[in-house]
Amino acid sequence: MKKNKKILFLLCISFFSVLVACSKDEKEAVGGSEDALENLNQEGMPIVEEEITIDVFAGKAASAADDWNDVPVLNEYEKMTNIDMNWNQVPVDGLEEKRNLALASGDLPDLFYGSYMPNSDLYKYGEQGIFIPLNDLIDEYAPNIKAYLEKYPEIKQGIAFPDGNIYAIPRLRDPESPTSLMDDKPWINQEILDETGMDNPETTDEFYEYLKAAKELSVDGNEVIPFSSVSMDRLFHWLTGAFGVSNKGILHPSIDEDPETGELRFYRTADEYKQLLEYMNKLYTEGLIEQNIYSIEVDHFLANGAEGKYAAMNFFNPKDYFGEEVGGRYIPGNALEGPNGDKLFTSVISPVNSLGHFSITNVNENPEATIRWIDYFWSDEGAKMFFMGLEGETYEETSDGPELTEEITNNPNGLTVQEALAQYIINPGGGHPVIENPEYSTAPEFQPEDLENAENMAPYLIEEPWPFFFYEEEEQAALDSLGADIQKYVGEMEAQFVTGETSFDEWDNYVKTLEEMGLDEYMEIQNEALKRYEEGQ
Repeated sequence: MKKNKKILFLLCISFFSVLVACSKDEKEAVGGSEDALENLNQEGMPIVEEEITIDVFAGKAASAADDWNDVPVLNEYEKMTNIDMNWNQVPVDGLEEKRNLALASGDLPDLFYGSYMPNSDLYKYGEQGIFIPLNDLIDEYAPNIKAYLEKYPEIKQGIAFPDGNIYAIPRLRDPESPTSLMDDKPWINQEILDETGMDNPETTDEFYEYLKAAKELSVDGNEVIPFSSVSMDRLFHWLTGAFGVSNKGILHPSIDEDPETGELRFYRTADEYKQLLEYMNKLYTEGLIEQNIYSIEVDHFLANGAEGKYAAMNFFNPKDYFGEEVGGRYIPGNALEGPNGDKLFTSVISPVNSLGHFSITNVNENPEATIRWIDYFWSDEGAKMFFMGLEGETYEETSDGPELTEEITNNPNGLTVQEALAQYIINPGGGHPVIENPEYSTAPEFQPEDLENAENMAPYLIEEPWPFFFYEEEEQAALDSLGADIQKYVGEMEAQFVTGETSFDEWDNYVKTLEEMGLDEYMEIQNEALKRYEEGQ
């Protein structure tokens, strides 16, 4: 009996030792080794005394530099930090497949950068320990990110998962910059407007009358196309606010806040949405919307735009896409007042619009140095370097602040500003885990025309647009099936109502079908997610 007790005692000790060892390993997986910490400088440059290498899985946009292992800004930053980032770039077109393969195979990089990791994957692999929590690392080693999150607690709330952990550094839009928060923007062709003898439309009725008048005109021998963009969704972006729907921004394409009750609403069954569809049906069936809008190719849109055919559009800076001469004809469109007195512009994105852009994995032996590497680009000096490049090469300091050099703004090889800068920096293009800094960024949305448009629209921009919500695993599974089916049906019926293929006499059947598809369950999931967001969990 004594022998059995002794064996049992030894087994318990062994089991306890295993538990302690596991806990220790888990703790060490979150932080670097003692050697790594001894090599780390907690502030200043270099970040580490002895050079280290970090293997990076990086998403690459078509407009970005071809090889990030040989980009002047990153080369200079490597000298400053003593950190050699080994960039393994994956074009955005094949990003999802290769990202999933890396996660499934267990052949992990030290860091996923600009990889557009979905929130569901961040949460799943974060709970599994594959992505390490960044909360403590930010508190101790990322003073610039920490200060920003303290300044904007709603952003911190928007990047923390239901378990309280932060598993990624996001790409952020400046919450105080209207042009940064706007997605596409409305534009009116001033020359066509002058020919109609009308003022810039301010109501949906005036907009309809302008499009009707424009349809009878011609430009440079071409028939005018009254209203277009690269998709029907972008045309809706201009008009939803005039009918009081989509009042929490475009990241949630079917839910918003009921203006009467303040509760969550599936606006695709609301009377106001039906009114919007009836208005769009009138525009489409009278030929005031480009008739191939549901299948339009970007090249087709750009070609028509370059010929000055469009009387109105909702898109990005026309000078960038149609050229200086034709693009210069466009002026900002107005936020339109609708039939019920609503006057909002809802094509607005939460500052936290894309989260999964900087996730440290559990194989990374230098997480503290890694978080310090990105934190510098959240500082003023770091942002200047990230967006404008190298002093003396791409910009010069002046009494009015940093200004791009002549080689960039008037490139001898005929390159645009973006193309010339792309030889020195890795922005624009891609999901960089930084703040789009209006003081230094050369992105199109900070050009004078866009700033004017945003200033014109600022009084009517919706406040506090919702970010993407976080869902528990079971909720996400339901949304992947139930939610996908509902969104597919909504999209199909929207097109049928607008084109006249389905009569509005079928509206009640449309609503009933959605209810039979499980709309109540879908809304329960969204309500729970909204509740978590509002509670800051």
